[in-house]
Amino acid sequence: MQIIPVSDLGLPGLADFAKLTDVALRRVLEPEGGLYIAESPKVIRRALAAGHRPRSVLLQEQWLADLAPALEDYPDLPVYVAEPALLEQLTGFNLHRGALAAMHRPALAPVPELIGDARRIVILEDIVDHTNVGAIFRSVAGLGADAVLVTPRCADPLYRRSVRVSMGTVLQVPWTRLPEWGEAAPMLHAAGFHIAALALADHAVSLDAFAADAPERVALVLGAEGDGLSRAALGHADTVVTIPMRHGVDSLNVASASAVALYALRT
Repeated sequence: MQIIPVSDLGLPGLADFAKLTDVALRRVLEPEGGLYIAESPKVIRRALAAGHRPRSVLLQEQWLADLAPALEDYPDLPVYVAEPALLEQLTGFNLHRGALAAMHRPALAPVPELIGDARRIVILEDIVDHTNVGAIFRSVAGLGADAVLVTPRCADPLYRRSVRVSMGTVLQVPWTRLPEWGEAAPMLHAAGFHIAALALADHAVSLDAFAADAPERVALVLGAEGDGLSRAALGHADTVVTIPMRHGVDSLNVASASAVALYALRT
């Protein structure tokens, strides 16, 4: 790796790390630039272990020795080293986790290829909160679902906050983008999936009853908090499932609901 001390924030290679707290900017800049940001040595190591290729690294000098063994296979990789105050000026936040890496985005697999051997998949419809997206990926990894599909308007799973909250599991769980429901539902049904929408509805069945005799292949659909699932999602669902609740509480945070449902449906 090529260690480059930073005293000038005008270096061209630093542009990938500028203004990381500007969500609107990063939402456009990162996908169009074919990159995502991995934050912390642990997440960077997980990205490398998943086969993702680094474009550059930015860190405090104290983290260099810790991360160097993971980067030894990349002799031409630029590694920018800077003082904490300069890093904060560049990124917009206190880099207390010590290291960032700009990673090349892997190509997304076609939906049929991704779900071909899956039995339990999770679909995220228009969930725009990156923290919830990351937490759901962590539940998927921990509770054994096989893949995640995200709708066109869902938040980017590779946004820095999603990756961080997922503890890097978003780099390990297979995922891809799903087309609109008119195309997606026939695709899922053709693959043998039963579409189960997690929502409140008069005709919903309880999660307990559904899990007791669950179909062989289940696509669990989760929607954004507040608005919930769209009419299209509910209209294409084979079953609407609800989590039994007590004490007048009608719903859980979507990330918590995903963990409850995935635990019930574990095989």
